[in-house]
Amino acid sequence: MDKNFWTKVISFFRAKPKAFINPLKVDLHSHLLATLDDGVKTHAEAVEIVQQFYQLGFTKLITTPHIMSDTYRNTPATILDKFQEFKQEVTAAGIPVQLDVAAEYYLDETVLAILDSDSQLLTFSGSYFLFETNFYSEPLLLTDFIFKSLTKGYKPILAHPERYAYMNLKKAEELYHRGVLLQINSLSLIGFYGKPIQKLAQKLIDQKWVHLLGSDCHNLMHAQLQTEILKDKYYRKAVDLPLLNNQL
Repeated sequence: MDKNFWTKVISFFRAKPKAFINPLKVDLHSHLLATLDDGVKTHAEAVEIVQQFYQLGFTKLITTPHIMSDTYRNTPATILDKFQEFKQEVTAAGIPVQLDVAAEYYLDETVLAILDSDSQLLTFSGSYFLFETNFYSEPLLLTDFIFKSLTKGYKPILAHPERYAYMNLKKAEELYHRGVLLQINSLSLIGFYGKPIQKLAQKLIDQKWVHLLGSDCHNLMHAQLQTEILKDKYYRKAVDLPLLNNQL
């Protein structure tokens, strides 16, 4: 047999596996506006996080500070002002990442009042907006909220459904079919919030009910863990889904 044949066979088995190239270029959930919520404390920390994401191949970050009527009383005006400061710091650091801003709305009477009025939610990429609920029980307002937001032409994204104690596959399927987009936290996939949350995130991926992945990055440690997330088999399974991230 041709000696070159065996040389090629040996070379094949000795070859190192190709490095995984992250196909996600856009992250849509983070808390990088200093002092507005429980996210970063300084602009310097935020810039370091942006650098970390850039090194992982991200070209756009959509940061989403909390709006909670009883804890983080942010408004579009205060958020946009702080966002301008953030952009200036990133530009000065020379990091070629596109930045955008929206909010992570907590589902309560205040956000329903916004929908009932002529006020606008802080959205991104047109009509997308991020919302969260309490972690323990399904809000009585949820059905009305979904109906009103869709009627107004918004595209509601439920942040980290896997982290809610009331969530299960039946409820997730109901929300999915009602037009709610589901955003999994990438940290959930490596068990950062605990095994039950990790398992539900994996099941949602198996069911192909995940529309988006988000980092929900609050600090430098969260950013540094993204490298480990890229190695996770369920992360790689998730990015094979028709995710919306890169369309934002």
